[in-house]
Amino acid sequence: MKKYLTLLFGLAALLLVGWYGYRALVEQQSGFPLPELIAPQVEARLPTRPDDWRGTIDYSALNRDFTVMAARPEMAGLAVAIVEDGELRFIGTYGVTAKNCWERVMPQTVFRWASLSKGVAGSLAAKLSQEGKLNLDAPLASWQTSLRLPGGAESRTSLAELLSHQTGLTKNAYDSKLEDGQNPGLLRGQLATAPLQCVPGTCHSYQNIAFDAASEILGQAAGSLYSDAVEKQLFEPLGMKSAQFGMTGLTGAKSWARPHRGDEVRTLSESYWRVPAAAGVSSNIVDMARWMRAQMGENKDVLSAGTLALAHAPLVRTGRVYSGDLARALAEPSYGLGWRSFTYSGRQLVGHSGAVDGFRSTMIFDPAARTGVVAMWNSGWGRPFRLPFAVLDSFYGQSGNDWLDLSDLPPPKVPPAPPS
Repeated sequence: MKKYLTLLFGLAALLLVGWYGYRALVEQQSGFPLPELIAPQVEARLPTRPDDWRGTIDYSALNRDFTVMAARPEMAGLAVAIVEDGELRFIGTYGVTAKNCWERVMPQTVFRWASLSKGVAGSLAAKLSQEGKLNLDAPLASWQTSLRLPGGAESRTSLAELLSHQTGLTKNAYDSKLEDGQNPGLLRGQLATAPLQCVPGTCHSYQNIAFDAASEILGQAAGSLYSDAVEKQLFEPLGMKSAQFGMTGLTGAKSWARPHRGDEVRTLSESYWRVPAAAGVSSNIVDMARWMRAQMGENKDVLSAGTLALAHAPLVRTGRVYSGDLARALAEPSYGLGWRSFTYSGRQLVGHSGAVDGFRSTMIFDPAARTGVVAMWNSGWGRPFRLPFAVLDSFYGQSGNDWLDLSDLPPPKVPPAPPS
């Protein structure tokens, strides 16, 4: 009788405490956690609605500005996420994935990162260095790589110099050949006879093909393909399920943005996906925000403070970033391991931008304030590169820049109504 009473009380307790109490009880008594498949974790609601937008930043005003910008004829779709004080506080999606189908951009819509991918290579390099698996100061010739530099400079140029674009090659060397379909590995070998902009190690000259020698080197250091190392050591532990390499990482998504030039939907080219360390990543805006939070130090188990300091540290001064008033507002432009840095209103910012045919992306954040912006759009228009600075002005409580003012542009024509 006593056994039956004990069983009844036990069942009643289970009904009262529910699944989570039962789970805790079983785990405590058995010493083994129950599989997550039995009780999957439910993610917090994404901050996509005005009721969710809480913080110092004036999210409602910015949302109105983003809506106006996305409605311009130069645009197709736009996705924006804002992290304030280390927390995801805002997600806004606007426009369409393609002007010929009227599918709306959603938080799960996948865009291309383009050159924002370089920060992934720099972060992995810093992580492997901190773990003692990689010497950033060793010459490139220490590894098996297809890269050859004029005068055999690969024997004198370090991996850190490669990742900060100090190979001495002229800017974007042989990119046009890559776009014509030539093999990037063969092109890296042909760089031995390419013209130099400066003596290797003495200036900054932006690269894609040469930079992607990092995919060969980091893969060797990690003992796997570069893409596998990134997914295992960075994307998976950060929960970035949509972040993928290669064209299928974009086109295999349920919702993905098509590239545009004006109203023309562009044909995808595989060229820059063939240099994965330089431009190979795609994801949705939520996962790009996760990546930015990790760069702010919010996931120290994945990217430690030492790793981030090493990746972001300025190694070489660069020319001006962007153009016009925005370029003049950014002082001390520098480059680290796949990351740009500069000062804005006296504050040190870190980030990068990306551009391939029909896609643009940007990530700018204040590491000290743990606040920043990520944005992706499927057109070649450059005006949205100003967007992060409007957000930061709101956070800093400063005015007068009007980064999102579009009054200098002709009014847009009324777009055709979508099919009923």
